[in-house]
Amino acid sequence: MTLKTVAVMSPGDMGEGIGASIRGQGIDVITVLSGRSEVTRKRAERAGFREVPDLGTLIAEAELVLSILPPEKAEQFADEISEAAKGVDSLPVFAEMNAISPMTSRRIAERMAAAGISYIDGGIIGWAPFKGGSPTRLYVSGPEAGLMDALDGNGKKVMQVGDEIGRASAVKMVYASITKGTDTLLTAACMTAEQLGVRQILEQEWASSQADALARMERRVPALPADSGRWIGEMEEIAATYAESGVTPHFHKGAADVYRVLAATPFAAETRETMDKSRTMRESVEVYVTHLPGAGRGK
Repeated sequence: MTLKTVAVMSPGDMGEGIGASIRGQGIDVITVLSGRSEVTRKRAERAGFREVPDLGTLIAEAELVLSILPPEKAEQFADEISEAAKGVDSLPVFAEMNAISPMTSRRIAERMAAAGISYIDGGIIGWAPFKGGSPTRLYVSGPEAGLMDALDGNGKKVMQVGDEIGRASAVKMVYASITKGTDTLLTAACMTAEQLGVRQILEQEWASSQADALARMERRVPALPADSGRWIGEMEEIAATYAESGVTPHFHKGAADVYRVLAATPFAAETRETMDKSRTMRESVEVYVTHLPGAGRGK
C-alpha cells in the first residue's frame, strides 16, 4: 500500500524526528496541536507537520496513525482514538509505537478491535532519525505490520518480527531494560559514592579498572534528567514485563525510583537541545543527592 497521509501523535523529540523523516519521503504528515505547548508547536513546524483541528479529522484523513507518546499516556490516547472513530467511514491503521509492555499493547489492541481499527504493535530503538550513527529501528509485529514497510528508509529501518501482537513491544522492553536500566545503576552508584564520601576514591579506581563504565558515567549521568520524567513510566512497563515473565521486577522499579529523583532536580526542565552540555558528572551528582528522599536530614 502506498501511504499518502500519516498521522504522528505527537511531535516530541522522537515524534518530530520520525515525522520529519516520513515527510522527507513525500508523505503528508498530520497532527493535532490543540492544547500542546509552544515547544511542541515549534517541533511540528520545524518538521513540516500539517495541523488538523481534532482527532476526528485526523483519523478521517490519515491512512496510518503512529502513537509516539510517553508510555503512561498510551492507553488514554487509544481510548481517545476509539471514541473519535465513531461515525468515521474509512478508518486508519493504528500503530502503537510507545515503550509499553506486551500486556499493555494487547489491551490497546482489544480496544482498537472493538472500534473496528486495525492494529500494529511496535517499539522504537535508537535515537531519532539522523541524530545517531545508525538508522532508527522501528520494530513492528501483528497481522497488519506489513504496512509499516512503506516507511522504511530515510533514516529509519522497519524491522518485522512476526504476526503476534506483543512481540515488538517485548523487543523494546528487554532492550531498554539494559540501556536505560544500566544508566540508572551507574547514576545510583555515583549518588551512593557521593553520599558516603568516597566518590573521588572510586573515580580513581574506576578509571583504573572500569574505564568503560566511568566513560559512560561521565557521558550519560549528566544528560539523564532531560528525559527522566518520561522514562519513569517506561521503567514501570519494563518491570511489569519482567514480572509477567517470572523474572524479578525490582531492578526496574528501582530504576524508576532513580528517574524520579532526577525528575525532581532543576535539570529536568531542560531538553536534549537546551541542556548544559558543559555540566560534569560530578557537578550533576552533587545536585542529584540533594533531591534524594530524606535529603537534608544528614548522611
